[in-house]
Amino acid sequence: MADILLFSYGTLRQPEVQRTVFGRELDGRPDAIVGYQLGEVTITDAAVIAASGSAVHPALVSADPDSGVNGTVFALTATDLAAADDYEVDDYTRVLLPLRSGAKAWVYVLAAATPDGVDHAG
Repeated sequence: MADILLFSYGTLRQPEVQRTVFGRELDGRPDAIVGYQLGEVTITDAAVIAASGSAVHPALVSADPDSGVNGTVFALTATDLAAADDYEVDDYTRVLLPLRSGAKAWVYVLAAATPDGVDHAG
């Protein structure tokens, strides 16, 4: 059952990446995350670069509370979430954060910029 929410602001929204990572395209809905802004990270994993078509990926970094980043929320299964974890490189960490809609979703943020007091993936 797809009941795990994942917020994506980057390459996991690309249909070709979804087909590579999940074996299908996902349905999602627009939402936003507050208190963050976009930065960049250079990826060195050849498989991720091949799937996404780029070595430079967006990365969420903490910002002032009025900042926000638009993206898409997907409902995933535990298997899907594990596949997303496998796709994301060590530059990212998965944390559970509130979205503008009020829902809580897993989000990949820049590992070096993870705020304290946030639930991390185990």
